[in-house]
Amino acid sequence: MFKTCQIIKQRTMTALSRSGLPGLDYALNPYIGCMHACIYCYARLYTRDKKVSENWGRVVIVKENLLEVLNNEVKRLRRGVVGVGTITDAYQPVEAVYKLTREAVKILLKNGFKISIQTKNPLVLRDVDVLSAGKELVDIGFTITSIECGRSRTLEPNAPCPEARIEALRKLSRSGFNTWIFYGPIIPGFNDDEDTITLLVDIASETKSILYYDPLHFKPFMKSPSHPLHSLYASRAFPQRIRKTIYHLRQKCLERGIQCRGGFD
Repeated sequence: MFKTCQIIKQRTMTALSRSGLPGLDYALNPYIGCMHACIYCYARLYTRDKKVSENWGRVVIVKENLLEVLNNEVKRLRRGVVGVGTITDAYQPVEAVYKLTREAVKILLKNGFKISIQTKNPLVLRDVDVLSAGKELVDIGFTITSIECGRSRTLEPNAPCPEARIEALRKLSRSGFNTWIFYGPIIPGFNDDEDTITLLVDIASETKSILYYDPLHFKPFMKSPSHPLHSLYASRAFPQRIRKTIYHLRQKCLERGIQCRGGFD
């Protein structure tokens, strides 16, 4: 099924780790690595396993005993908000087979933990039955970097098309879930055009979603001349163009009465 990706099963010592991200107490990452293979993904820098970090998108580790460990941890840890998929996509294609995220979510909700899911994959719709059991404890966000599938493929080669993500967002919103959009990374010349900004604001308004934004942060692996984003690293116009885009976005949100926030504020 996963011809372009090596799947490795491995035991883990922990399921929930402390999170330094705003609004999150814990992080749950059922997998190490991500089959979506996004070329800008910062997660590889926080992935200690070199066979994964140095082969991003081509190797994924399945934490085969995750549920056993999680069942023990929820009995002794303080209740809090769990970010589901902070350095992986918990609903990447491998989840369709192993269902670790689905079962982990059941455990967390049963034990009174709040969960915040960020994904690029409509596979999350499969778990509406489980998530609905604790709807007041759940929020779900989709990363949407572009509004055109062909364009998104250049940065997110194995991720579902943005149209599919937007439709999944609509379905979750209509089902009564708290939803949000993550517009990031913002990349000048790629997704800072008027059409992209307008559509994202429209979708946020339609689905009553919070719109988070985050500019591209240049990481060491992007500074290599061979990396597709290297030319932007050398551009002096980059910071000014980013500031202009964010200002324009915030103005549009203000006009439409949409909550618009920095992704890591």
